[in-house]
Amino acid sequence: MNLHAIDTGFFKLDGGAMFGVVPKSIWQKTNPADENNLCSWAMRCLLVEDGNKLVLIDNGLGDKQDAKFFSHYYLHGEASLMTSLNQEGFSADDITDMFLTHLHFDHCGGGVKRVKDTLTLTFPSATYWSNEDHWQWATQPNPREKASFLTENILPMESSGQLKFIKEKEGRSSPFDFMDLFYASGHTDKMMIPKIKYKNHTICFMADLLPSVGHIPLPYVMGYDTRPLITLEEKAAFLNEAADNQYILFLEHDPVNECCTVKRTEKGVRLDKTFALKEIL
Repeated sequence: MNLHAIDTGFFKLDGGAMFGVVPKSIWQKTNPADENNLCSWAMRCLLVEDGNKLVLIDNGLGDKQDAKFFSHYYLHGEASLMTSLNQEGFSADDITDMFLTHLHFDHCGGGVKRVKDTLTLTFPSATYWSNEDHWQWATQPNPREKASFLTENILPMESSGQLKFIKEKEGRSSPFDFMDLFYASGHTDKMMIPKIKYKNHTICFMADLLPSVGHIPLPYVMGYDTRPLITLEEKAAFLNEAADNQYILFLEHDPVNECCTVKRTEKGVRLDKTFALKEIL
């Protein structure tokens, strides 16, 4: 098995929204903001190469939205989904499975592209994976999250016939032998956190349960989370498990760090080490 970090570029979000009740005087030490109080965030995906399977976990923002949309999010950086895949020696046609942790636009927007006036799947040979509970949550959105669930990102998956739902079984199930799943519902309903067995390690793709190393302390919960108190419980359980089992946390949104480990301290679970995915032995 091989793992590849797939960078799809950076975007900007309000620092206060990203850190919730934590004051700027504290969070800006790890994530400095610009003059508009915006911080840069990565949209880092993970490609799993396992036998005849090529599984992409999340796919970034995409490029099919209009100028007004992109003016809100300041997409920047040289990397893109396709250039990063090509640099690893792959094309869109090679992807066999498109695994979506959840359906917010910055996680699934790259999975659908616009060709002239037609929306079509970016990965024509891939099975697209979600789960039924989250799909219903996304296609019948509450007013708080409606702006994050864009129909042009979601409905083409269903109409293509390439969408499949993962069946939750005792909280953990997966269509892949190398992956277990942790379901988290604080950020959005039934977000899936993959736990991948790799080189005697467990690599956890953290999605929005832990956007960056700056979010490790428990109170550092995003204002975007629909159920912040549940996020607190889920983070506590997961980070304790990660510290005790020496999990490697792959960070989707951290603008600097690809991976980290955590450790228990007198103040709770805290950052241990940061490193690149390719440094894992």
